[in-house]
Amino acid sequence: MTMRAGILVLVGLLSWQNVFAQDAGKPPNVLFIAVDDLRTELGCYGRPYVDSPHLDRLASQSTLFTRHYVQVATCGASRYALLTGRSPLRSGALGNDAAYRGSTAFVPNELPAAQTMPELFRRNGYQTILIGKISHTPDGRVFAYNGSGDGRDELPGAWSEKLTPFGPWKRGWGTFFAYSGGRSREDGGGHKDLMEFAVEDDNDLPDGLMAEAAIRRLRALSTEGQPFFMGLGFFKPHLPFVAPRQDWEAIQAREIPGPEHPEKTDSPHWHKSGEFYKYASAMKKTWPLSPADTRTARQAYLACVRYVDRQIGRVLSALDEAGLSQNTIVVVWGDHGWHLGDTAIWGKHTPFERANHSTLMISAPGVSRAGQKCSAVVETLDLYPTLVDLCRLSFRETVHPLDGVSLRPLLDGSAESVKPVAISYWGKNISVRDATHRLVVPRGSRAKDAGLELYDHSVSPDPVTNIAAEHPEIVARLMRHIPSVDEK
Repeated sequence: MTMRAGILVLVGLLSWQNVFAQDAGKPPNVLFIAVDDLRTELGCYGRPYVDSPHLDRLASQSTLFTRHYVQVATCGASRYALLTGRSPLRSGALGNDAAYRGSTAFVPNELPAAQTMPELFRRNGYQTILIGKISHTPDGRVFAYNGSGDGRDELPGAWSEKLTPFGPWKRGWGTFFAYSGGRSREDGGGHKDLMEFAVEDDNDLPDGLMAEAAIRRLRALSTEGQPFFMGLGFFKPHLPFVAPRQDWEAIQAREIPGPEHPEKTDSPHWHKSGEFYKYASAMKKTWPLSPADTRTARQAYLACVRYVDRQIGRVLSALDEAGLSQNTIVVVWGDHGWHLGDTAIWGKHTPFERANHSTLMISAPGVSRAGQKCSAVVETLDLYPTLVDLCRLSFRETVHPLDGVSLRPLLDGSAESVKPVAISYWGKNISVRDATHRLVVPRGSRAKDAGLELYDHSVSPDPVTNIAAEHPEIVARLMRHIPSVDEK
């Protein structure tokens, strides 16, 4: 080694020592970005027809997980698992209202241990800031779709600040189901169009307003000195497909492939996409969609992805400009996937791959390896223990044990895997996913003749051919991971 090379190595080591010394004295911040219905339909996941430059750039600075699976393919239950770190097997949380109704609801008073992840961070001295949809409700307050309710905290004691802007829309769900000009699916006006691309400015729609609120708060946080956990939950690309005109015009110019398997699958878990067709019927589109309407609907979803990608880019630029990037962990998480006409399904709510596979990228300065694509099987359950680990939290008391594992060994490259399978729940079924296959099993039954479905996802992500009968050895291998009731 030459003297000059040796000096450069020494300088590099000293620089890293300074970074770690700074980190040791100052807890890292967390910017947790949740995106509703965001499947892995992004450029960084190998979809060149998708316009997602800002998420692609973040992925190049992060560890991108290519086999991340949620616990339940519906918003509220998936987020409940995220925020509690608990498997639905133990919590019983399978519905959207799990956080505030029934036996799974959080109690309103503070307990000796934390009930949720943001509460744990708050009790470790973090400012915990909510903007948008992190739990099931769009602003952290409990109201029904029609606006009725008492507005109590969905996550008691979790947030120091709740800053979701409403603009011209009514609180909460009116904002979530927004069209332009203050109109909403929930305002009583009968607005149910599947898509609308009318506004010119990003801030003419709720996701733009939320990005603006996050930018303002990040600028202030840069001077306050206290560590923060910001939960920023964007609404799009959730139905209805609404975004600025520029996003629709841009995506129309791209060649968008159709579904790989557009035909209805032969499975009892196939459904008629009721949520989607409530909107589609308003545009006189009937089941099944024509090839032209299928292309239009897929374009509309991707136009919304383009819009939310730009909002995330605005926020990440503000994080850089505020001088916060070097000490802020950034997570982008899709709360579940979405069938985009694949096997004639439009939506989530299945035990299949498309519904349970979603976006996950983590940028942890000084830990994660930039540009790494990690193919290890991971679950949403793993995010809670990962953030506790990365932030070195001292108070770690939780009401219930965490069921996931830290992903730090995958972020720093010290391990190639942390678990053999991911387990997801839908209705009365459990599905088990390893690196190549998904097994769908009726809950409470291990019998081989109980309607088992086995799909080889190294061939296709769609449930096209059930190979359970032909491969009993794979069924047996995956069956060993099905948890029994006595494991609660």
